[in-house]
Amino acid sequence: MAFWMGSEIYSVGGSKVAVTLTPGVAGVFKVTFNDEAVYDKSETGRYPTLPDSKEIKAKVANMQDG
Repeated sequence: MAFWMGSEIYSVGGSKVAVTLTPGVAGVFKVTFNDEAVYDKSETGRYPTLPDSKEIKAKVANMQDG
């Protein structure tokens, strides 16, 4: 899951985005960009779905522009 999301984020940000995968415990899954959480499994109770992926990619794209 983490590798897939990393590749999705890289597809929108390219070389402007650094993707780092950090091991966690108990199914932790959190995506941050510029120290801002854009997805946190602890808040949703689930791993991101395809629509979530599209929303995360849009947030990353918007954060790059702004």
